[in-house]
Formats: sequence, structure tokens, C-alpha cells
Amino acid sequence: MLIVQKFGGTSVGDLDRIQNVANRVAKTKDEGHDVVVVVSAMSGETNKLVGYAEHFSQNPSKPEMDMLLSSGERVTASLLSIALQEMGYKACAMTGRKAGILTDNLHTKARIEEIDPAVMNTSLKEGKIVVVAGFQGVNENGDVTTLGRGGSDLSAVAIAGALEADLCEIYTDVSGIFTTDPRIEPKAKKLEKISYDEMLELASLGAKVLQNRSVELAKKLNVNLVTRTSFSDEEGTLITKEENIMEKPLVSGIALDKNQARISLIGVSDRPGIASDIFTKLAKAEVNVDMIIQNRAHGEITNIDFTVPKGDLLDAKEVVAEFLKEGDLENDVYNENICKVSVVGVGMKSHAGVAAKAFQTMAANNININMISTSEIKISMVIDEKYAELAVRGLHEAYELDK
Repeated sequence: MLIVQKFGGTSVGDLDRIQNVANRVAKTKDEGHDVVVVVSAMSGETNKLVGYAEHFSQNPSKPEMDMLLSSGERVTASLLSIALQEMGYKACAMTGRKAGILTDNLHTKARIEEIDPAVMNTSLKEGKIVVVAGFQGVNENGDVTTLGRGGSDLSAVAIAGALEADLCEIYTDVSGIFTTDPRIEPKAKKLEKISYDEMLELASLGAKVLQNRSVELAKKLNVNLVTRTSFSDEEGTLITKEENIMEKPLVSGIALDKNQARISLIGVSDRPGIASDIFTKLAKAEVNVDMIIQNRAHGEITNIDFTVPKGDLLDAKEVVAEFLKEGDLENDVYNENICKVSVVGVGMKSHAGVAAKAFQTMAANNININMISTSEIKISMVIDEKYAELAVRGLHEAYELDK
């Protein structure tokens, strides 16, 4: 088999852990498999580099930040390759550039456009273990780009797709995908299998085990993903096509996202195209808008509420300020003390009453719901952040996910 293995920051957090990863990779090679390893920066390294940049500037150049932050993964890749060579294995470290990863021109949030696997394939044919620095690539001008937080997952999935790998294993500090965060609800159970769509919802709704763009790409490229821990031989969770899962549960998991801010635009001019103008400008500013609610107020004005990740709030405020200046709205209100709790499951497609149970659970715990969003397989509710863990535990119990 050709296996792509990705190791996150905690898995390579220090030199002993890098040696542990080397041992695990070597074991896979000894079993007769070809191996490509994708690594993150050592835990805490990216934050340290960001801190260095902020010492000089509160708004550093994005191309320079890409050049800076990509160094963390290169360090890890080199150290792992050296460790493997010392153990007697042929190994080579590669940057995103050498691995053939071409991205668009959007610095700090680049998207992979294509991968030329020729160099990696040549090294694999020579019997080498290929170690790739994750999270990075180059644009058409040869400039270093990075893929955003969690981008090493994306690197691994894209490489697995380009190489037509048999399996892509994502190693983290947790042993798989759970019905909810075990730190909030100790009764959470590990899932044996979960569909791409469910995992995509959980990842985009706050579950931090996998980056949502990596799951989206895995579905597109039909890459079988396994997420497991690098600290034991425990079986992980397989993320695969829905048709590969025989018994589809009503609800698979409860997700919590505290990285949310609510923006309320009050007294917006109620004219055709105003919503289009606002959200087009937000999109151009790369602000990722999630939930949207528009209410007719009175007369010729309306109110619009929406949520964005806290990291996009500053950019969103700048866009809103333009509309305030033009007189298109009367006031803007921001609330960062919120969270989004979500119920996810493919079984919702064929069962009634799932939403009613969620709302009943919130009412029973005296939790007010500020916003609601639904899809075929999820129900999301924005609530005050102080009720976050209470809501998660209540919903987990209501859907009997501990059984």
C-alpha cells in the first residue's frame, strides 16, 4: 500500500516525540508499505513566530508572514528525516515547493490548485520515505504561501489524492472522532466510522480534530481518511463515503464552536440589493459569514444579524464602517460572548422530531436561543457562551449518544 501519514503539532511537540513518530513511520515501512509523511510545526512554534512578528508590527505583511510561518514545518520535516536516516532508513525532507504543491495567490489563506507529484514519485521508487513540510506551497510567481491554520491536514489529503494513495492517516493527540468533546462530556464515545458529510459539518462547526477544508477535499478526491492518536496503537475513526456505513445513526455528534462573533446591523435601508452589497463586500474582504438572519423592522428599514469567526471580526468591522459612513444603516452592535452548538447526523434525513428535541433540551436547561440554522443533516444554535458546556452535555444526553 501507499500510505500518507500526517502528524500534528502535539505529535511532534519535542525531540522525543519526533523520535516516537520516526519509530511509527519506520514500522509502517517495515510492513512493506510506501510512506509519505506530512508534518506540522512543533506545538507552540507557530504562535511563537507570530509573537516575534507582532513585536515589530501589529499588522505585518502577509507575504512576509507566509515566509516566516512556513519555517516551522520545514524544521520538523528536516528533524524527522534526520532521525529516520540515523535509524538506517532512506528518507528525504521536502518543502511544499519541492513536493510540487502549487497554490493560488492568496497569502496566509491559500488554496491548493494542483500538485505535481513527480519528485515525490521518483523518491518513492528509490525506496525513500518522503517527509513533506505541511501547511505550505508556492504560487505561480514562486512565492511561498501558507494554507491557514490546520493546513497540514489539507496538505496530507491533497498529496494522498495526487499520489492516489490507498489511505491517509491523520495522527493527533486524540484517538479518533468522538460524539462530542470528551473534555466537556466524559461520557462521549469514539465513532468507528463517520461519513464525509457528517465529518465536514462537525469540522466546520467547531470540532477541532480535522480541518474542514481537508474533509471537503477528501470527499472530492475520494480519499479514505483515518484519524487516530500517535501515542498508542489504538484504532481510530474512518471517514469515508456514506454508502460504506451500513447503520446510519440518527445523530452522530454534538459540535461546539466558541470562535464566533455576532454582528447586528440595525436600521439598514430596506432597498433591493442592500444585502447583496453588504455581503459582496464582506466576501471581497475574505470574511467568512456563517448564519444570517434578516428581520423587517418598521417603515423603510430592516435589521440584519450574522455571525463570523472572531479572527474575521476586524475585517468585518471595516466593511460595516463603510456602510455606516454612507448612511445605509443606523447602528452596528458586536457580541463576542456567544457560541454555536450543533447537532449533526445523516439519520436526520429520514427522521422527524430531531429539531424539536434540540429546542426542548435548550428550554429544559433554561438556555435562550439567539439564532438558528439548519441543513439536511445539522441543526445549529447560537447561544450565550456561558451556557456552552451545559448545552453540549444536555444535547449529548438527550440524543443518548453515551449509549
